[in-house]
Amino acid sequence: MPSSTKKNGKNGQKRGRRTFLKTMTLGASAAVSGKAAPGGALQEGGGKLAPPKAVPRSAIEYPRVFTGSRRQMISFPLGGVGAGSIGLGGRGQLQEWWIFNRPDKGKSPQYAFPAIWVESRERRPLVRVLEARFMPPYEGSSGLGSDNVPGLPRLKSCTFTGEFPLAAVEFEDSSLPVKVTLEAFTPFIPLEADDSGLPVAVLRYRVANRQASRLAASIAFSIENPVGKEGRANEYRKGPGIEGLLMRNPFLPATDSLAGSFALSVLGAGAGDVTYLRGWPSANWWQGPLLFWDDFSADGKLNSETPARSPVGSVCLRREIPARGTAEYTFLLSWHFPNRTPKRCGWTAPKGHENDVIGNYYCTRFADAWKAAEYLAEHLPDLEARTRQFALAMRESTFPGAVKDAATANLATLASPTSFRTADGAFHGFEGCNEQAGCCFGSCTHVWNYEAATAHVFPSLSRSLRERQFGFLTDAEGRMDFRELLPNGIEHWGFAAADGQMGTIMKLYLDWRLSGNTEWLRRLWPTAKRALGFAWIAGGWDANRDGVMEGVQHNTYDVEFIGPNTLCGVWYLGALRAGEEMALAVGDRASAADYRRLFKLGSQWIDANLFNGEFYIQKIGSIPRDQVAKGLLIGMGAADPEHPTFQLGDGCFVDQLVGQYFAHVAGLGLLLDSKHIRSCLESIYKYNFKRSLSDHESVQRTYALNDESGVVICDYSRGKRPETPFPYYAELWTGLEYSVAALMIFTGMVSQGLELIESARRRYDGERRNAWGEAECGYFYARPMASWAALLALSGFRYNAAEKNVTAEPRIQPARFSSFWSAATAWGTFSQTIDERNASFSLSVIHGELACRSVTLAGGTQGRTASSASLGPQRLEHKLRRQDDHWVFLFAQEVLLSKGDRLSLLL
Repeated sequence: MPSSTKKNGKNGQKRGRRTFLKTMTLGASAAVSGKAAPGGALQEGGGKLAPPKAVPRSAIEYPRVFTGSRRQMISFPLGGVGAGSIGLGGRGQLQEWWIFNRPDKGKSPQYAFPAIWVESRERRPLVRVLEARFMPPYEGSSGLGSDNVPGLPRLKSCTFTGEFPLAAVEFEDSSLPVKVTLEAFTPFIPLEADDSGLPVAVLRYRVANRQASRLAASIAFSIENPVGKEGRANEYRKGPGIEGLLMRNPFLPATDSLAGSFALSVLGAGAGDVTYLRGWPSANWWQGPLLFWDDFSADGKLNSETPARSPVGSVCLRREIPARGTAEYTFLLSWHFPNRTPKRCGWTAPKGHENDVIGNYYCTRFADAWKAAEYLAEHLPDLEARTRQFALAMRESTFPGAVKDAATANLATLASPTSFRTADGAFHGFEGCNEQAGCCFGSCTHVWNYEAATAHVFPSLSRSLRERQFGFLTDAEGRMDFRELLPNGIEHWGFAAADGQMGTIMKLYLDWRLSGNTEWLRRLWPTAKRALGFAWIAGGWDANRDGVMEGVQHNTYDVEFIGPNTLCGVWYLGALRAGEEMALAVGDRASAADYRRLFKLGSQWIDANLFNGEFYIQKIGSIPRDQVAKGLLIGMGAADPEHPTFQLGDGCFVDQLVGQYFAHVAGLGLLLDSKHIRSCLESIYKYNFKRSLSDHESVQRTYALNDESGVVICDYSRGKRPETPFPYYAELWTGLEYSVAALMIFTGMVSQGLELIESARRRYDGERRNAWGEAECGYFYARPMASWAALLALSGFRYNAAEKNVTAEPRIQPARFSSFWSAATAWGTFSQTIDERNASFSLSVIHGELACRSVTLAGGTQGRTASSASLGPQRLEHKLRRQDDHWVFLFAQEVLLSKGDRLSLLL
């Protein structure tokens, strides 16, 4: 499309890096002053938009509590980031053993359960499997069968509470003279990918004596050795503060996919009495579990080990508990399975390399499962303390329950087999988890572009993705593989996705802005520049260099859009803006000016030509196949790009502004006319958000139905639907719901955005679906980690490490607000309090160090000119400046905040 056909259109973009504070903070100044509704955004020229409705109270409390049938579908992943996981079910049972380098739906050892024995003066010993009773249905070809001994008595019921990474189960059974609770977790500490990547699960049972006299209580944990089949052997081990069983299989070849080890251990036995069985008695039929149960029931100890043993090992801890006292029983499960291969996990490899061992990073840190357990035993107090600090910071943040629930629940994806680190430490991700393999290999750029969590929670892992994308995966012409083959560096995938490639450029900018590491950026910049310029090759996305993508644009809907559209087009605008800012940072001013020119042209043209008065549409194009550049036609879309099918057309599309969503996350400001953006979001809320799906028609995959509510991907009630529209148009994906909800919040539609988040999380209620592991193409799908962006939008917290500036502008309850925050070098909490006389702000560092040169706060009353600043008891010399609708505290010297430091500002 020649540039001469463009028309000038109004656009709300301000100059980038130097004024990003202005363009990113339009929404909160009125909110902080108390003169407008929370989140009130501004139009070009300063006019206020209509205020949103009052923010409703969330119906979802946080932490999330599940009782009754709402425990049925729960599987809470316990395991480290990139290290696999074991699911904790809603009855307190173990399930979904996904530690063998792939998902394995329904997989569990034949026996894996704890049991409790209690003896008191008043009654004979009581013995129970330490799980709540089974819930219906009970039907099967053999009833419930015999695995995990469903016929043994269990506790009456329980309540399950989850706030990832912490889970708690409170068991209920009046027949026991004790009260039993379980706390389960794996260390999870923002910024610390290694400490958060341990192949372990901590299961801590607390037994409270409800009687006025002393009693004895034992917990025995039994697990079938999971390392292969024939030849399994369990060995007793004891170390400082830890003892238990190391489970191996010496008969497995070292190269076998299941070769490795597993450990069951107990911590801190102290004066308690530890007994164990390296194996249950090996016998015919079900004599093994029967003899174990008889042994344990007799005296709360394990004494019946025989020369002929089964592979089911048990570790038992018996304690004396004083009247009204409490005792702890802390068990560790740890694993070590190094033989990850592309074929085993479901990743595509160069031909002939399908069985190459690409390994697991955690296996390079520990020799076996026992060493991993010993490491955790030694460091648990510190690791647990920091994990709980993170959980507490999230719990006490001033966000609605549904927002905290969505953000933290989807962090579980990082602990699922969706995510892994190869032996070289590099981070990789499937799109999700199928039943027995990862779903959709390749760290797919267009899917992972949506998520906002990794860059803020584990920035080193985010930078790892960028190093691959702007390393081998981008070829000499600038074509970036949107899927990575493993082993890396051998062969290119050979296909580029328009939205994926442009989004990674924006993500590179975000990673740099959070870290401030300009040398790192300088190293990747030549490739990033080449990747951005790839849009201009002959037969490419923007071959005429007019700032508009007209070419064949493969995208996240697995087809190619042909002709101008805002799905790919706004990602492109965001990439041009990111390119401009990065070019300035490395001194490439000529490129920065070129990107700026193209951005303005493209933004103006889209506003003038694709906005239909309510929302943006696609102008379907036509391109002869022989004029399409190599690597742009994947083969899943239109067979004839000259007469394309599977297009968007005139529909109201939930993803029409996804590039603008991420521009806000990255701090790049407005990409299109602010009035048009607001109108689009209002249209999505009007047309796409269905409060009941009982009349919704879809022949596609079904993620929501009946009386559930949600946001449909594309609605054609306002425009004519193509005969064969793009695939998935009638589906509902939580990742899109979260991204558009966050954009609504950034734009001032706070109540509407919160309503969409609440709607999505109500569907994951523990009865209809598992509350951890949202599905799209596979469980634990990566895209829903876009839910983290709602925290960024509501808190208004931004850190620019290059400028060492902190910005904070809460969009809800600004008069009394507190929030978790994170950057690449530190995390902590901040709070602000505003009344008629004063506005106070404090920033606390819980972990790491934060360099700070200035703090920008939403403006409030013009007359507030008196100020003070301090770091703990130390007064800080500073200047107070008025910048548009904000106050800027500019310190005379750079302030370095370390762990435990608190910066306090007062207006």
